[in-house]
Amino acid sequence: MIQTRITERCRYMRRFFGLFALLCLLATASAGQANRDGPGHAGIASAHPLATKAGFEILGKGGNAFDAAVAVSAALSVVEQYSSGLGGGGFYLLYDASENSYVVIDGREKAPAAAYRDMYLDASGRPVPRMSRDGPIAAAIPGVPASLVHLAGKYGTLPLETLLEPAIRYAREGFPVDKRMHRGLEAKEALIARWPAAREVYLPGGVVPEVGTIIRQPDLARTLEALVTKGRDGFYEGEIAKKLVDGVRDAGGVWTEQDLRDYSVIEREALIGEYHGMRVVSVPPPSSGGVALINILNILAGFDLDTGDRAEQIHVIVEAMRRAYRDRAEYLGDPDFVDVPVEVFVHPFYAAGQRAGIRNDRITPSQSLPGVSTSSYGGMDTSHFSIIDADGNRVAGTQTVNFWFGSGFMAPGTGVLLNNEMDDFSVKPGVPNGYELIGGEANSIRPNKRPLSSMTPTFLESDRGVAVLGTPGGSRIISMVLLDALAWHAGATAEEMVSLPRYHHQYIPDQITVEPAALSVEERSALQELGHQFRDHNGYGNMQVVTWDYEDDEVAAASDPRGVGEGDVY
Repeated sequence: MIQTRITERCRYMRRFFGLFALLCLLATASAGQANRDGPGHAGIASAHPLATKAGFEILGKGGNAFDAAVAVSAALSVVEQYSSGLGGGGFYLLYDASENSYVVIDGREKAPAAAYRDMYLDASGRPVPRMSRDGPIAAAIPGVPASLVHLAGKYGTLPLETLLEPAIRYAREGFPVDKRMHRGLEAKEALIARWPAAREVYLPGGVVPEVGTIIRQPDLARTLEALVTKGRDGFYEGEIAKKLVDGVRDAGGVWTEQDLRDYSVIEREALIGEYHGMRVVSVPPPSSGGVALINILNILAGFDLDTGDRAEQIHVIVEAMRRAYRDRAEYLGDPDFVDVPVEVFVHPFYAAGQRAGIRNDRITPSQSLPGVSTSSYGGMDTSHFSIIDADGNRVAGTQTVNFWFGSGFMAPGTGVLLNNEMDDFSVKPGVPNGYELIGGEANSIRPNKRPLSSMTPTFLESDRGVAVLGTPGGSRIISMVLLDALAWHAGATAEEMVSLPRYHHQYIPDQITVEPAALSVEERSALQELGHQFRDHNGYGNMQVVTWDYEDDEVAAASDPRGVGEGDVY
Protein backbone atom coordinates (compact mmCIF):
# COMPACT_ATOMS: atom_id res chain seq x y z
CA MET A 1 0.00 0.00 0.00
CA ILE A 2 2.80 2.44 0.92
CA GLN A 3 4.69 1.65 -2.27
CA THR A 4 1.50 2.23 -4.27
CA ARG A 5 1.15 5.69 -2.73
CA ILE A 6 4.77 6.52 -3.57
CA THR A 7 4.27 5.42 -7.17
CA GLU A 8 1.09 7.48 -7.50
CA ARG A 9 2.84 10.56 -6.10
CA CYS A 10 5.66 10.09 -8.61
CA ARG A 11 3.21 9.77 -11.48
CA TYR A 12 1.37 12.87 -10.33
CA MET A 13 4.57 14.89 -10.21
CA ARG A 14 5.51 13.73 -13.68
CA ARG A 15 2.11 14.75 -15.04
CA PHE A 16 2.35 18.09 -13.24
CA PHE A 17 5.66 19.00 -14.79
CA GLY A 18 4.70 17.50 -18.13
CA LEU A 19 6.66 16.88 -21.25
CA PHE A 20 8.21 20.36 -21.19
CA ALA A 21 10.15 19.57 -18.03
CA LEU A 22 11.58 16.43 -19.55
CA LEU A 23 12.52 18.21 -22.78
CA CYS A 24 14.30 20.93 -20.81
CA LEU A 25 16.28 18.31 -18.92
CA LEU A 26 17.23 16.51 -22.11
CA ALA A 27 18.29 19.76 -23.74
CA THR A 28 20.56 20.52 -20.81
CA ALA A 29 22.01 17.02 -20.81
CA SER A 30 22.66 17.01 -24.55
CA ALA A 31 24.41 20.35 -24.64
CA GLY A 32 27.71 18.59 -23.97
CA GLN A 33 31.12 20.01 -23.26
CA ALA A 34 32.99 21.45 -26.19
CA ASN A 35 35.82 19.21 -27.31
CA ARG A 36 39.22 20.63 -26.44
CA ASP A 37 42.70 19.19 -26.35
CA GLY A 38 43.86 17.67 -23.07
CA PRO A 39 46.08 19.57 -20.63
CA GLY A 40 49.21 17.61 -21.57
CA HIS A 41 49.79 16.50 -18.00
CA ALA A 42 47.80 14.59 -15.40
CA GLY A 43 46.63 14.97 -11.83
CA ILE A 44 45.61 12.41 -9.22
CA ALA A 45 44.28 12.96 -5.71
CA SER A 46 43.44 10.01 -3.49
CA ALA A 47 43.04 9.19 0.18
CA HIS A 48 46.38 7.38 0.45
CA PRO A 49 49.84 8.23 -0.95
CA LEU A 50 50.43 4.65 -2.09
CA ALA A 51 47.20 4.69 -4.10
CA THR A 52 48.16 7.96 -5.77
CA LYS A 53 51.59 6.46 -6.50
CA ALA A 54 49.93 3.39 -8.06
CA GLY A 55 47.93 5.62 -10.40
CA PHE A 56 51.01 7.48 -11.58
CA GLU A 57 52.85 4.20 -12.03
CA ILE A 58 50.18 3.15 -14.52
CA LEU A 59 50.15 6.51 -16.30
CA GLY A 60 53.92 6.16 -16.63
CA LYS A 61 53.38 2.87 -18.47
CA GLY A 62 51.15 4.54 -21.03
CA GLY A 63 47.79 3.99 -19.36
CA ASN A 64 44.90 6.43 -19.47
CA ALA A 65 42.76 7.83 -16.64
CA PHE A 66 40.59 4.72 -16.64
CA ASP A 67 43.60 2.43 -16.30
CA ALA A 68 44.87 4.62 -13.48
CA ALA A 69 41.46 4.49 -11.82
CA VAL A 70 41.61 0.69 -11.67
CA ALA A 71 45.06 0.84 -10.11
CA VAL A 72 44.07 3.51 -7.58
CA SER A 73 40.82 1.77 -6.66
CA ALA A 74 42.57 -1.59 -6.20
CA ALA A 75 45.40 -0.02 -4.19
CA LEU A 76 42.90 1.68 -1.87
CA SER A 77 41.27 -1.74 -1.48
CA VAL A 78 44.53 -2.90 0.12
CA VAL A 79 46.03 0.05 1.99
CA GLU A 80 42.72 1.62 3.02
CA GLN A 81 40.57 -1.49 3.41
CA TYR A 82 39.07 0.06 6.53
CA SER A 83 37.27 2.57 4.28
CA SER A 84 36.80 0.72 1.01
CA GLY A 85 37.83 -2.48 -0.70
CA LEU A 86 36.97 -5.64 -2.58
CA GLY A 87 34.34 -6.34 0.05
CA GLY A 88 32.45 -3.13 -0.75
CA GLY A 89 31.01 -1.14 -3.62
CA GLY A 90 31.06 2.25 -5.26
CA PHE A 91 30.27 4.59 -8.13
CA TYR A 92 32.71 5.61 -10.87
CA LEU A 93 31.88 8.73 -12.90
CA LEU A 94 33.79 8.76 -16.21
CA TYR A 95 34.39 11.33 -18.92
CA ASP A 96 35.79 10.05 -22.21
CA ALA A 97 37.48 12.99 -23.94
CA SER A 98 37.66 11.30 -27.36
CA GLU A 99 33.90 10.66 -27.33
CA ASN A 100 32.95 13.78 -25.34
CA SER A 101 30.71 11.54 -23.26
CA TYR A 102 29.90 10.69 -19.66
CA VAL A 103 28.94 7.40 -18.07
CA VAL A 104 28.44 6.13 -14.52
CA ILE A 105 29.57 2.65 -13.51
CA ASP A 106 27.24 1.57 -10.73
CA GLY A 107 29.15 -0.92 -8.61
CA ARG A 108 26.87 -0.51 -5.61
CA GLU A 109 26.39 -3.58 -3.42
CA LYS A 110 23.18 -5.65 -3.64
CA ALA A 111 21.13 -7.32 -0.93
CA PRO A 112 21.43 -11.13 -0.97
CA ALA A 113 18.46 -13.12 -2.25
CA ALA A 114 17.57 -14.26 1.27
CA ALA A 115 17.21 -10.67 2.52
CA TYR A 116 13.74 -9.47 3.43
CA ARG A 117 12.07 -6.26 4.57
CA ASP A 118 12.00 -6.85 8.34
CA MET A 119 15.14 -8.96 8.72
CA TYR A 120 16.68 -6.66 11.34
CA LEU A 121 13.57 -6.33 13.53
CA ASP A 122 12.73 -8.32 16.64
CA ALA A 123 9.42 -10.04 17.35
CA SER A 124 7.99 -6.72 18.55
CA GLY A 125 8.93 -4.94 15.33
CA ARG A 126 11.82 -3.00 16.83
CA PRO A 127 15.28 -2.83 15.21
CA VAL A 128 17.76 -5.19 16.87
CA PRO A 129 20.69 -3.01 17.98
CA ARG A 130 23.68 -3.21 15.61
CA MET A 131 22.33 -6.24 13.74
CA SER A 132 22.46 -4.32 10.44
CA ARG A 133 26.01 -3.13 11.15
CA ASP A 134 28.06 -5.92 12.75
CA GLY A 135 29.11 -9.25 11.28
CA PRO A 136 28.33 -10.94 7.97
CA ILE A 137 24.55 -10.65 8.38
CA ALA A 138 25.11 -6.92 7.72
CA ALA A 139 26.99 -7.47 4.44
CA ALA A 140 25.56 -6.93 0.97
CA ILE A 141 27.06 -8.54 -2.15
CA PRO A 142 30.22 -6.54 -3.12
CA GLY A 143 30.56 -4.61 -6.37
CA VAL A 144 34.14 -3.29 -6.43
CA PRO A 145 35.75 -6.44 -7.94
CA ALA A 146 33.27 -6.51 -10.84
CA SER A 147 33.74 -2.75 -11.30
CA LEU A 148 37.52 -3.08 -11.63
CA VAL A 149 37.21 -5.79 -14.27
CA HIS A 150 34.51 -3.88 -16.16
CA LEU A 151 36.38 -0.57 -16.07
CA ALA A 152 39.63 -2.16 -17.25
CA GLY A 153 38.04 -4.27 -19.96
CA LYS A 154 35.83 -1.61 -21.51
CA TYR A 155 37.70 1.66 -20.96
CA GLY A 156 41.31 0.81 -20.14
CA THR A 157 44.22 0.19 -22.51
CA LEU A 158 46.53 -1.98 -20.38
CA PRO A 159 46.03 -5.58 -19.21
CA LEU A 160 44.45 -6.18 -15.82
CA GLU A 161 47.64 -7.88 -14.67
CA THR A 162 49.50 -4.59 -15.07
CA LEU A 163 46.76 -2.53 -13.45
CA LEU A 164 46.50 -4.70 -10.33
CA GLU A 165 50.24 -5.22 -9.91
CA PRO A 166 50.74 -2.30 -7.47
CA ALA A 167 47.85 -3.46 -5.26
CA ILE A 168 49.11 -7.04 -5.25
CA ARG A 169 52.59 -5.81 -4.35
CA TYR A 170 51.25 -3.73 -1.45
CA ALA A 171 49.24 -6.68 -0.15
CA ARG A 172 52.12 -9.14 -0.39
CA GLU A 173 55.04 -6.95 0.69
CA GLY A 174 53.06 -4.89 3.17
CA PHE A 175 52.57 -1.23 4.01
CA PRO A 176 52.90 0.78 7.25
CA VAL A 177 50.02 1.56 9.58
CA ASP A 178 49.36 5.30 9.43
CA LYS A 179 47.73 7.49 12.06
CA ARG A 180 44.32 7.24 10.42
CA MET A 181 44.32 3.43 10.36
CA HIS A 182 45.59 3.39 13.93
CA ARG A 183 42.72 5.63 15.04
CA GLY A 184 40.19 3.42 13.25
CA LEU A 185 41.61 0.26 14.81
CA GLU A 186 41.38 1.78 18.28
CA ALA A 187 37.72 2.61 17.63
CA LYS A 188 36.86 -0.81 16.17
CA GLU A 189 39.16 -3.11 18.13
CA ALA A 190 36.36 -5.00 19.91
CA LEU A 191 34.46 -5.62 16.65
CA ILE A 192 37.51 -6.81 14.70
CA ALA A 193 38.59 -9.05 17.57
CA ARG A 194 35.38 -11.08 17.16
CA TRP A 195 36.43 -12.52 13.79
CA PRO A 196 39.64 -14.60 13.60
CA ALA A 197 40.70 -13.74 10.03
CA ALA A 198 40.31 -9.98 10.55
CA ARG A 199 41.97 -10.20 13.96
CA GLU A 200 45.01 -11.94 12.50
CA VAL A 201 45.55 -9.19 9.92
CA TYR A 202 44.69 -6.07 11.88
CA LEU A 203 45.37 -7.01 15.52
CA PRO A 204 48.66 -8.94 15.34
CA GLY A 205 49.40 -10.39 18.73
CA GLY A 206 45.91 -9.41 19.82
CA VAL A 207 46.65 -5.68 20.14
CA VAL A 208 46.23 -2.55 18.01
CA PRO A 209 49.49 -2.15 16.05
CA GLU A 210 51.50 1.02 16.50
CA VAL A 211 51.90 3.58 13.72
CA GLY A 212 54.58 2.32 11.36
CA THR A 213 53.84 -1.39 11.88
CA ILE A 214 53.89 -3.26 8.56
CA ILE A 215 50.60 -4.91 7.59
CA ARG A 216 50.82 -7.82 5.13
CA GLN A 217 47.81 -9.47 3.49
CA PRO A 218 48.85 -12.57 1.53
CA ASP A 219 45.28 -13.87 1.29
CA LEU A 220 44.12 -10.60 -0.24
CA ALA A 221 47.02 -10.74 -2.70
CA ARG A 222 45.84 -14.18 -3.83
CA THR A 223 42.29 -12.89 -4.27
CA LEU A 224 43.56 -10.05 -6.45
CA GLU A 225 45.63 -12.54 -8.44
CA ALA A 226 42.45 -14.57 -9.02
CA LEU A 227 40.93 -11.48 -10.65
CA VAL A 228 43.97 -11.24 -12.91
CA THR A 229 43.85 -14.86 -14.04
CA LYS A 230 40.09 -15.39 -14.20
CA GLY A 231 38.61 -11.91 -14.47
CA ARG A 232 35.24 -11.38 -12.82
CA ASP A 233 34.86 -15.15 -12.23
CA GLY A 234 37.97 -15.07 -10.06
CA PHE A 235 35.88 -13.44 -7.34
CA TYR A 236 32.25 -14.26 -8.07
CA GLU A 237 32.66 -17.93 -8.94
CA GLY A 238 35.01 -20.77 -8.07
CA GLU A 239 37.32 -21.10 -5.10
CA ILE A 240 37.18 -17.51 -3.81
CA ALA A 241 33.38 -17.40 -4.07
CA LYS A 242 33.11 -20.65 -2.13
CA LYS A 243 35.39 -19.35 0.62
CA LEU A 244 33.38 -16.14 0.85
CA VAL A 245 30.05 -17.94 1.11
CA ASP A 246 31.29 -20.61 3.51
CA GLY A 247 32.81 -17.99 5.78
CA VAL A 248 29.71 -15.82 5.74
CA ARG A 249 27.28 -18.67 6.42
CA ASP A 250 29.43 -20.23 9.13
CA ALA A 251 29.33 -16.88 10.96
CA GLY A 252 25.58 -16.38 10.66
CA GLY A 253 25.18 -14.66 7.28
CA VAL A 254 22.82 -15.57 4.45
CA TRP A 255 24.90 -15.33 1.25
CA THR A 256 24.81 -18.04 -1.39
CA GLU A 257 27.11 -18.76 -4.30
CA GLN A 258 24.20 -17.86 -6.57
CA ASP A 259 24.15 -14.36 -5.03
CA LEU A 260 27.73 -13.87 -6.16
CA ARG A 261 27.15 -15.35 -9.62
CA ASP A 262 24.16 -13.04 -10.13
CA TYR A 263 26.02 -9.82 -9.31
CA SER A 264 26.73 -7.42 -12.18
CA VAL A 265 27.64 -3.77 -12.52
CA ILE A 266 25.24 -1.42 -14.32
CA GLU A 267 26.17 1.45 -16.61
CA ARG A 268 23.89 4.43 -15.99
CA GLU A 269 23.52 7.86 -17.56
CA ALA A 270 25.12 10.67 -15.61
CA LEU A 271 22.90 13.41 -14.18
CA ILE A 272 23.60 16.87 -15.56
CA GLY A 273 22.54 20.19 -14.07
CA GLU A 274 23.56 23.84 -14.30
CA TYR A 275 24.28 26.58 -11.80
CA HIS A 276 24.91 30.10 -13.11
CA GLY A 277 26.90 28.88 -16.12
CA MET A 278 28.59 25.98 -14.28
CA ARG A 279 27.74 22.52 -15.55
CA VAL A 280 27.32 19.95 -12.76
CA VAL A 281 27.75 16.28 -13.69
CA SER A 282 27.08 13.67 -11.03
CA VAL A 283 25.64 10.22 -10.32
CA PRO A 284 21.99 9.07 -10.42
CA PRO A 285 20.08 6.69 -8.13
CA PRO A 286 20.71 4.40 -6.39
CA SER A 287 22.94 7.23 -5.21
CA SER A 288 21.02 10.19 -3.87
CA GLY A 289 24.08 12.38 -4.35
CA GLY A 290 23.52 13.77 -7.83
CA VAL A 291 19.78 14.33 -7.36
CA ALA A 292 20.24 16.17 -4.06
CA LEU A 293 23.25 18.19 -5.25
CA ILE A 294 21.53 19.45 -8.40
CA ASN A 295 18.27 20.08 -6.54
CA ILE A 296 20.02 22.20 -3.90
CA LEU A 297 21.92 24.20 -6.52
CA ASN A 298 18.68 24.79 -8.42
CA ILE A 299 17.09 26.16 -5.25
CA LEU A 300 20.10 28.38 -4.56
CA ALA A 301 20.16 29.67 -8.14
CA GLY A 302 17.23 31.90 -7.19
CA PHE A 303 19.14 33.62 -4.38
CA ASP A 304 21.92 36.17 -4.65
CA LEU A 305 24.67 34.55 -2.61
CA ASP A 306 27.11 37.34 -3.48
CA THR A 307 25.27 39.95 -1.41
CA GLY A 308 24.18 40.10 2.20
CA ASP A 309 26.14 38.86 5.17
CA ARG A 310 27.48 35.33 5.44
CA ALA A 311 24.95 34.24 8.07
CA GLU A 312 22.14 35.04 5.61
CA GLN A 313 23.89 33.00 2.92
CA ILE A 314 24.35 30.02 5.26
CA HIS A 315 20.71 30.24 6.30
CA VAL A 316 19.38 29.82 2.76
CA ILE A 317 21.95 27.10 1.95
CA VAL A 318 20.89 25.16 5.04
CA GLU A 319 17.21 25.61 4.18
CA ALA A 320 17.90 24.24 0.69
CA MET A 321 19.75 21.27 2.21
CA ARG A 322 16.81 20.62 4.54
CA ARG A 323 14.38 20.32 1.62
CA ALA A 324 16.58 18.13 -0.57
CA TYR A 325 17.32 15.71 2.28
CA ARG A 326 13.58 15.49 3.01
CA ASP A 327 12.96 14.32 -0.55
CA ARG A 328 15.85 11.88 -0.22
CA ALA A 329 14.17 10.32 2.79
CA GLU A 330 10.74 10.08 1.17
CA TYR A 331 11.26 9.17 -2.46
CA LEU A 332 14.73 7.91 -3.35
CA GLY A 333 15.79 4.30 -3.69
CA ASP A 334 17.04 1.76 -6.23
CA PRO A 335 15.44 2.78 -9.57
CA ASP A 336 15.30 -0.87 -10.62
CA PHE A 337 12.81 -1.44 -7.78
CA VAL A 338 10.99 1.85 -7.16
CA ASP A 339 9.68 4.63 -9.36
CA VAL A 340 11.99 7.59 -8.73
CA PRO A 341 10.94 10.82 -10.54
CA VAL A 342 14.50 12.01 -11.10
CA GLU A 343 13.54 14.40 -13.92
CA VAL A 344 11.24 16.20 -11.49
CA PHE A 345 13.69 16.53 -8.60
CA VAL A 346 16.49 17.97 -10.76
CA HIS A 347 14.26 20.42 -12.65
CA PRO A 348 14.34 24.19 -11.93
CA PHE A 349 10.52 24.31 -11.77
CA TYR A 350 10.51 21.94 -8.82
CA ALA A 351 13.26 23.93 -7.09
CA ALA A 352 11.25 27.12 -7.59
CA GLY A 353 8.42 25.64 -5.57
CA GLN A 354 10.79 24.59 -2.80
CA ARG A 355 12.44 28.02 -2.82
CA ALA A 356 9.10 29.76 -2.32
CA GLY A 357 8.80 28.24 1.15
CA ILE A 358 12.16 29.56 2.39
CA ARG A 359 11.85 32.57 4.67
CA ASN A 360 14.66 35.01 5.37
CA ASP A 361 13.56 35.73 8.93
CA ARG A 362 13.28 32.22 10.39
CA ILE A 363 13.85 28.54 9.77
CA THR A 364 11.31 26.06 8.48
CA PRO A 365 11.28 23.39 11.22
CA SER A 366 11.81 19.97 9.71
CA GLN A 367 8.73 18.62 11.49
CA SER A 368 6.60 21.12 9.57
CA LEU A 369 7.65 19.74 6.18
CA PRO A 370 5.37 16.99 4.84
CA GLY A 371 6.81 13.53 4.49
CA VAL A 372 8.56 10.79 6.35
CA SER A 373 7.52 9.46 9.76
CA THR A 374 9.85 9.65 12.22
CA SER A 375 24.01 10.95 17.05
CA SER A 376 24.75 11.95 13.41
CA TYR A 377 27.71 9.91 12.42
CA GLY A 378 29.76 11.02 9.49
CA GLY A 379 33.43 10.58 9.31
CA MET A 380 36.23 9.62 7.01
CA ASP A 381 35.09 6.09 6.25
CA THR A 382 34.40 5.52 2.54
CA SER A 383 37.05 6.71 0.09
CA HIS A 384 37.32 8.89 -2.98
CA PHE A 385 39.83 9.54 -5.75
CA SER A 386 39.92 12.07 -8.60
CA ILE A 387 41.89 11.75 -11.84
CA ILE A 388 42.50 13.80 -14.99
CA ASP A 389 44.93 12.43 -17.58
CA ALA A 390 46.98 14.29 -20.18
CA ASP A 391 44.28 13.78 -22.83
CA GLY A 392 41.51 15.19 -20.65
CA ASN A 393 39.87 11.90 -19.66
CA ARG A 394 38.50 12.01 -16.13
CA VAL A 395 37.38 9.72 -13.34
CA ALA A 396 35.69 10.59 -10.05
CA GLY A 397 35.46 7.40 -8.02
CA THR A 398 33.85 6.94 -4.62
CA GLN A 399 33.98 3.51 -3.00
CA THR A 400 33.07 2.22 0.43
CA VAL A 401 32.54 -0.56 2.95
CA ASN A 402 30.22 1.85 4.81
CA PHE A 403 31.50 2.33 8.38
CA TRP A 404 35.13 2.08 9.45
CA PHE A 405 36.16 -1.54 8.84
CA GLY A 406 32.68 -2.30 7.51
CA SER A 407 31.01 -5.23 9.23
CA GLY A 408 34.32 -6.14 10.90
CA PHE A 409 34.10 -9.60 9.31
CA MET A 410 36.80 -11.00 7.03
CA ALA A 411 36.01 -14.22 5.17
CA PRO A 412 38.75 -16.75 6.04
CA GLY A 413 41.24 -17.44 3.26
CA THR A 414 40.20 -14.42 1.15
CA GLY A 415 41.61 -11.35 2.90
CA VAL A 416 38.33 -9.61 1.99
CA LEU A 417 36.85 -7.41 4.71
CA LEU A 418 33.10 -7.25 4.14
CA ASN A 419 30.91 -4.17 4.09
CA ASN A 420 27.92 -3.40 6.31
CA GLU A 421 25.91 -1.70 3.58
CA MET A 422 22.66 -3.37 4.64
CA ASP A 423 22.51 -0.54 7.19
CA ASP A 424 22.06 1.88 4.29
CA PHE A 425 18.59 0.44 3.69
CA SER A 426 15.68 1.67 5.79
CA VAL A 427 15.50 -1.22 8.22
CA LYS A 428 12.18 0.27 9.32
CA PRO A 429 10.50 3.35 7.76
CA GLY A 430 11.22 6.46 9.82
CA VAL A 431 13.93 4.80 11.93
CA PRO A 432 17.36 6.43 11.45
CA ASN A 433 20.33 4.40 10.28
CA GLY A 434 23.89 4.73 11.54
CA TYR A 435 24.21 8.16 9.91
CA GLU A 436 20.86 9.27 11.39
CA LEU A 437 19.41 9.33 7.88
CA ILE A 438 15.78 8.33 7.89
CA GLY A 439 14.07 6.67 4.97
CA GLY A 440 10.75 5.37 3.80
CA GLU A 441 9.44 2.42 1.89
CA ALA A 442 11.33 3.44 -1.27
CA ASN A 443 14.57 2.34 0.42
CA SER A 444 13.23 -0.71 2.26
CA ILE A 445 15.08 -4.03 2.07
CA ARG A 446 14.30 -6.36 -0.82
CA PRO A 447 16.26 -9.24 -2.35
CA ASN A 448 18.85 -8.14 -4.95
CA LYS A 449 18.09 -4.47 -4.34
CA ARG A 450 20.80 -1.82 -4.08
CA PRO A 451 20.66 0.35 -0.92
CA LEU A 452 20.40 4.10 -1.32
CA SER A 453 23.76 5.88 -1.14
CA SER A 454 25.02 9.42 -0.52
CA MET A 455 28.17 9.01 -2.64
CA THR A 456 28.57 12.03 -4.92
CA PRO A 457 31.51 11.77 -7.34
CA THR A 458 31.14 14.92 -9.42
CA PHE A 459 32.53 16.96 -12.32
CA LEU A 460 32.20 20.75 -12.41
CA GLU A 461 32.69 22.47 -15.77
CA SER A 462 32.64 26.09 -16.88
CA ASP A 463 34.57 28.54 -19.02
CA ARG A 464 37.09 28.56 -16.19
CA GLY A 465 37.91 24.86 -16.58
CA VAL A 466 37.11 21.56 -14.90
CA ALA A 467 37.03 20.26 -11.33
CA VAL A 468 36.87 16.56 -10.40
CA LEU A 469 35.84 16.00 -6.80
CA GLY A 470 34.26 13.80 -4.17
CA THR A 471 34.62 12.73 -0.57
CA PRO A 472 33.64 10.20 2.08
CA GLY A 473 31.54 11.25 5.05
CA GLY A 474 28.29 9.31 5.05
CA SER A 475 25.25 11.58 5.02
CA ARG A 476 27.52 14.64 4.86
CA ILE A 477 29.02 13.75 1.49
CA ILE A 478 26.37 15.69 -0.43
CA SER A 479 26.76 18.87 1.62
CA MET A 480 30.56 18.76 1.35
CA VAL A 481 30.43 18.46 -2.43
CA LEU A 482 27.82 21.24 -2.50
CA LEU A 483 30.01 23.66 -0.52
CA ASP A 484 32.99 22.87 -2.74
CA ALA A 485 30.90 23.38 -5.88
CA LEU A 486 29.85 26.82 -4.64
CA ALA A 487 33.46 27.58 -3.70
CA TRP A 488 34.84 26.51 -7.09
CA HIS A 489 32.17 28.59 -8.85
CA ALA A 490 33.35 31.56 -6.77
CA GLY A 491 36.98 31.01 -7.81
CA ALA A 492 38.46 28.68 -5.17
CA THR A 493 41.55 26.61 -5.94
CA ALA A 494 41.83 22.86 -5.43
CA GLU A 495 43.78 23.42 -2.21
CA GLU A 496 41.17 25.85 -0.91
CA MET A 497 38.37 23.42 -1.74
CA VAL A 498 39.76 20.52 0.27
CA SER A 499 40.53 22.81 3.22
CA LEU A 500 37.14 24.55 3.31
CA PRO A 501 35.47 24.52 6.79
CA ARG A 502 32.22 22.52 6.65
CA TYR A 503 28.65 22.69 7.87
CA HIS A 504 25.74 20.37 7.21
CA HIS A 505 21.99 19.86 7.61
CA GLN A 506 20.13 16.68 6.66
CA TYR A 507 16.47 17.37 7.58
CA ILE A 508 16.49 14.99 10.56
CA PRO A 509 17.96 15.67 13.11
CA ASP A 510 17.00 19.34 12.84
CA GLN A 511 20.48 20.66 13.59
CA ILE A 512 23.41 22.20 11.74
CA THR A 513 26.56 20.14 12.22
CA VAL A 514 29.59 22.47 12.12
CA GLU A 515 33.35 22.24 12.21
CA PRO A 516 35.03 24.67 14.64
CA ALA A 517 36.27 27.06 11.94
CA ALA A 518 33.06 27.08 9.91
CA LEU A 519 31.26 29.88 11.77
CA SER A 520 32.27 32.97 13.66
CA VAL A 521 30.67 33.75 17.01
CA GLU A 522 28.62 36.48 15.36
CA GLU A 523 27.43 34.17 12.55
CA ARG A 524 26.40 31.46 14.97
CA SER A 525 24.48 33.99 17.07
CA ALA A 526 22.70 35.39 14.00
CA LEU A 527 21.70 31.91 12.87
CA GLN A 528 20.47 31.00 16.35
CA GLU A 529 18.20 34.04 16.27
CA LEU A 530 16.60 32.57 13.14
CA GLY A 531 15.93 29.32 15.03
CA HIS A 532 18.90 27.17 13.99
CA GLN A 533 20.42 24.74 16.47
CA PHE A 534 23.97 23.39 16.31
CA ARG A 535 26.03 20.32 16.94
CA ASP A 536 29.81 20.70 16.84
CA HIS A 537 32.12 18.25 15.10
CA ASN A 538 35.91 18.32 15.26
CA GLY A 539 36.33 17.45 11.60
CA TYR A 540 34.89 15.17 8.97
CA GLY A 541 35.31 14.19 5.34
CA ASN A 542 38.33 13.49 3.18
CA MET A 543 37.85 15.53 0.01
CA GLN A 544 39.99 14.75 -3.06
CA VAL A 545 40.08 17.37 -5.84
CA VAL A 546 41.79 17.69 -9.22
CA THR A 547 41.29 20.84 -11.30
CA TRP A 548 42.24 21.87 -14.83
CA ASP A 549 42.41 25.60 -15.48
CA TYR A 550 41.83 26.38 -19.16
CA GLU A 551 43.47 29.81 -19.18
CA ASP A 552 46.93 28.68 -18.12
CA ASP A 553 46.40 24.98 -18.96
CA GLU A 554 47.45 24.04 -15.45
CA VAL A 555 46.36 20.92 -13.56
CA ALA A 556 46.28 21.01 -9.75
CA ALA A 557 45.60 18.15 -7.33
CA ALA A 558 44.87 18.44 -3.62
CA SER A 559 44.07 16.02 -0.82
CA ASP A 560 42.11 16.90 2.31
CA PRO A 561 44.38 17.97 5.20
CA ARG A 562 42.03 16.07 7.55
CA GLY A 563 43.29 12.81 6.06
CA VAL A 564 46.60 11.24 5.06
CA GLY A 565 46.09 11.27 1.29
CA GLU A 566 48.12 12.84 -1.47
CA GLY A 567 47.43 14.89 -4.57
CA ASP A 568 50.08 15.28 -7.25
CA VAL A 569 50.60 16.22 -10.90
CA TYR A 570 52.49 14.17 -13.49
